[in-house]
Amino acid sequence: MSNTQVNTKVENQTKDAGHTGNFVRENQKSLTFIIAAVVALVVIYFVYQKVYLGPRETQAADQMHVAQDFWAKKDWDKAIKGDAGYPGFEKIISDYSNTKAANLAYYYLGIAYLNKGEYRKAVDNLGNYHGDDSMVAAEALGGTGDAYVELKDLDKAASYFKKAADKANNKFLSPIYLKKLGLVYEAQKDNQSAVDAYKKIKTDYSDSPEGQNVDEYIARAEAKI
Repeated sequence: MSNTQVNTKVENQTKDAGHTGNFVRENQKSLTFIIAAVVALVVIYFVYQKVYLGPRETQAADQMHVAQDFWAKKDWDKAIKGDAGYPGFEKIISDYSNTKAANLAYYYLGIAYLNKGEYRKAVDNLGNYHGDDSMVAAEALGGTGDAYVELKDLDKAASYFKKAADKANNKFLSPIYLKKLGLVYEAQKDNQSAVDAYKKIKTDYSDSPEGQNVDEYIARAEAKI
């Protein structure tokens, strides 16, 4: 590299450094404001979590147990609406929105409506549940599938039963939803898909209650192909 090229490179680097310094000086107030705003947002977030949301989570969890007891006893109306000063799941969702308890209440409420035969409300509430627990999430998806069966929307029912089986991914729930999936496919005259669903039970969950007599379902669906 010639002296001229070296000098030119150094001059360019000096200019770039100068431009950077000028940018910082000219925008110092803006940069300071942005940094302060970020710090403020972080502080607000932690205050929200500790001072506001934390106590609400505790209060909501404390309010849930009576409604859960009604739900376990299949007293659906009291689970939904509450009783004698104890809130039902509807009020918990209304009073404690954005809490984990309210999120879980959507699941309970959806299943309660499903059992009451209010299928559209069941779909709406189960669809609002968003949780990390794979068992509860699978049951919410499966409950939605059940509701769509009752609403005569078999395409959506099949979609949700498949999602439920995949989400559960265990020998307790997956074969239940695969069997329901197969039955929906049979109702739709899609017998090959029904066979595939039943065979998955036989292959992956043969020791489940559904796996004990799945050969009968396979034979029936295959006979219609």
